[in-house]
Amino acid sequence: MRKAISFAVAIFVSTLTFCLGPVFAQGYPERNITMIVPFPPGGPSDVVARIMAEGMGRQLGHTMVIENVTGAGGTLGTARAAAAPADGYTLLGAGMGSHVAAPALFPDLKYDSTKDFEPIGMASNSQVAVVAKKDFPAKDLKELIAYVRKDGASVKQAHGGIGSASHMACLLFNAQAGVQPNSVPYRGTGPALNDLVGGHVDYFCEQVVSVAPSAKGGTIKAFAVSGDTRSAALPDVPSAKEAGLPDYQISIWSAIFAPKGTPKPIVDKLSEALNKALDDPAVIKRLADLGGTVPPKADRGPGYLQKSLTADIARWDPVLKKAMAESKKNDAAK
Repeated sequence: MRKAISFAVAIFVSTLTFCLGPVFAQGYPERNITMIVPFPPGGPSDVVARIMAEGMGRQLGHTMVIENVTGAGGTLGTARAAAAPADGYTLLGAGMGSHVAAPALFPDLKYDSTKDFEPIGMASNSQVAVVAKKDFPAKDLKELIAYVRKDGASVKQAHGGIGSASHMACLLFNAQAGVQPNSVPYRGTGPALNDLVGGHVDYFCEQVVSVAPSAKGGTIKAFAVSGDTRSAALPDVPSAKEAGLPDYQISIWSAIFAPKGTPKPIVDKLSEALNKALDDPAVIKRLADLGGTVPPKADRGPGYLQKSLTADIARWDPVLKKAMAESKKNDAAK
């Protein structure tokens, strides 16, 4: 009897949600929407989220307010978003750090990136740039690698926190370059970049969208960008293939998620707003100027994002776990 009642209640709730979903969506949104960014202001996730929030807010007719919830490589803010009410008024400006790297590097995460969120859509893609303080004693990537191989213990390599996209990018770079620097974690890209500009750390591997302004301004030196082609935002910087590290192939995506259980009509409305924002020439130009690219229409929606997330976790999980284990082993041996 109890099982029958429980089943009947579940069916009723499911049917009610299905029927009322379109009604909720018709009036949605009725107030401002909060987009949680799990990193400090100034980092790539924050920059992209603010551009998306502005564009989506125009489409929805209500302001999207950015809330930076930092710490633990982006996992604290991501966990808060996962636990938020599934009503469409709390979103997450996420990236590969919180959703791909963190599951590989944190065994006790308080969220499941594949199950605890409703994907809204891809927002942008960015190559990674290998950058150093402006007076770093190397003129190209080969010299940088040679220098770190020789004096790794004294070389400080920054990243935005364990599990962040920059940590992911640095682990991969260090493994492929065969270097063992002194790794220095920060509470996000912004603080790490500030210390790089100030000369307090030596080098950094971070999205072009975050470091391009400093590189073009001459406050840091850019040695290479990931992949086979140059970045339009840093046209004078060689690709990793040109610079002699052809296997350094990594592109970091940013995306928008909602808490699990957000009604589908609301998810669809948010996805449509994101899609329209990404078609805005002003948004495209802002991202391009920073080194980001807008995904093609076929590579934007909730379904594509979910498939990409699952595929990226499968691809990167063994790579990151191996690189992290080697990093810990090297640190212990120093």
